Amino acid sequence: MENRSIFALDGITGMLIAVVLLLSIVGGLTFWSVSTQAANSTNFYKMENEKEIKKFGGDAAKHIVDVQQGAK
Repeated sequence: MENRSIFALDGITGMLIAVVLLLSIVGGLTFWSVSTQAANSTNFYKMENEKEIKKFGGDAAKHIVDVQQGAK
């Protein structure tokens, strides 16, 4: 006869461990995303020499300046 326990890892205990683990991962990622958004919500970018940006070419990113990083 098999030992069947409701509190075995393949029963309620295992399900609760999996749920708590998944909810803690979701909570951690949510906290991380909210704190990142809060840190960058007051940061803005400034365009320099807008007239010199060409439609085609890869140098458009050179004209974007991070204002918060420039102030430090």
